[in-house]
Amino acid sequence: MNKQSKSTRPVIILGSTGSIGLQALDVAERHGYEVRALAARSNANVLSGQIRSYRVRFAAMTDPEAANELRTLVRDLDVRIYSGTEGMLDMIRDASVSGPVPTVLNAVSGAAGLRPSLCALDSGCPLALANKESLVLAGEIVMAKAKEKNLPVLPVDSEHCALWQCLKAGRRSEVDALILTASGGPFFGLDRDELKNKAARDALAHPTWHMGAQITIDSATLMNKGFEIMEAVWLFGIPEDRIEVLVHRQSIVHSMVRFCDRSVIAQMSVPDMRFCIAHAIEYPKRLDAVIDELDLASVGSLDFAKPDTDSFPALGLARFAYRQGGAMPAVLNAANEIAVDAYLEGRTGFYGITDIVLRTMTRLQKAKDEHSLDGILYYDTEARKAAASYLLR
Repeated sequence: MNKQSKSTRPVIILGSTGSIGLQALDVAERHGYEVRALAARSNANVLSGQIRSYRVRFAAMTDPEAANELRTLVRDLDVRIYSGTEGMLDMIRDASVSGPVPTVLNAVSGAAGLRPSLCALDSGCPLALANKESLVLAGEIVMAKAKEKNLPVLPVDSEHCALWQCLKAGRRSEVDALILTASGGPFFGLDRDELKNKAARDALAHPTWHMGAQITIDSATLMNKGFEIMEAVWLFGIPEDRIEVLVHRQSIVHSMVRFCDRSVIAQMSVPDMRFCIAHAIEYPKRLDAVIDELDLASVGSLDFAKPDTDSFPALGLARFAYRQGGAMPAVLNAANEIAVDAYLEGRTGFYGITDIVLRTMTRLQKAKDEHSLDGILYYDTEARKAAASYLLR
């Protein structure tokens, strides 16, 4: 690698033992980032190795028992260990003032990522966001906080990273539509009869991306694409009804923007999240490549299809939740997390996921009138209880 592409930009990586976190550390090593702080949920062995490899000064584990184990594993090192969810927030605050301002990469899974996103912004740190739930649950609040602090929210999801780049081709007033691409997951082309008995092990066999279990199942149901529609609304200020979805099996075109003159700008690269991570952290610069070159001649052809919203109703449910507004997207997300866990454990079927989500949304209709952070967190909790109660029947 060209040594001139090295960077000394400090980073804090939340969710460092997950798929995005591991790829972020690879990017950090390649580009010479200072890895100032790391956080994970419960894998003390992996986190201790990361602390040693990257000479990390601050680390947090949201599982208190795992935090105690980590303290033992790194007792010979000069590193401060934090415990629990509040401890992770304290870590962000302390690490943000210990030298040049770092970029916080939030790769925490699920609704647990919301408070760390707000804490990063409150601490004066640019936010590289791989936790889409922060915007699904509280997009208005997160983006208002970013505006108040004059800080960027830098998209790490491949689709939003692509849109971010494509939008530079014109003014926002010239945008006709955003076009999110979807791989279609492992079940593309199957009808309802074929899908109803599909087990979680089949859904986890994603054809393109290696991701955590929750997001892989969400990709199989297309719920993830519904979340991405909401994320795009808040990141780019484009109305939901002007955000389209196309299934693109090759995962080469990561998303597109159609402008008022009907020209379409697409961003293409091999499917590798390390590009998106590096692009967010180094913004507005581009450094030397951390991914393979795209060989379009070898790819041969690029195919696109409309999503089957009858066989995959989660996409429509997500749009409905957004249109309901208030805390309804939080209800959608919370019920989905509970239902996906049940699917992974064999306690419900493929269509049990959307059934539980719909029943929970119907039960908690008042959520659409709640816009405060406390209210959103309240309905997140209530939706989890409601969804769990349907599984007990």
